[in-house]
Amino acid sequence: MSQQKSNTDTGRIAVVGERELAIGYNLLGIEDTFITSGEEASKTIQDLFSSGNYSLIIISDVVRSSLPAIFRKKIEASIEPLVIFMPSLEGNIQEESISVLAKRVLGISIPSS
Repeated sequence: MSQQKSNTDTGRIAVVGERELAIGYNLLGIEDTFITSGEEASKTIQDLFSSGNYSLIIISDVVRSSLPAIFRKKIEASIEPLVIFMPSLEGNIQEESISVLAKRVLGISIPSS
């Protein structure tokens, strides 16, 4: 029998993005922070995602836009590990509604009132 733990057993969190985002989470005690952008960020995220060592990966919106479309759709649909996107500290912040988040993460639709 395999003794391999699932991602949810590890509880580890990784953060990928701009310096401010990574430093902020590092100050909160998150050790696995990666200051990166562009193609380097894409490779880092792919490595983290496929490693099986993380239950949550936090990615900045700036990095999100640099990911290849197919990979971006794959991680947006992922539950294990869960991937969330943090808005940039600069520019126009676009929030994801609860109904869109529920649809993306849980696959359920919440009717509007």
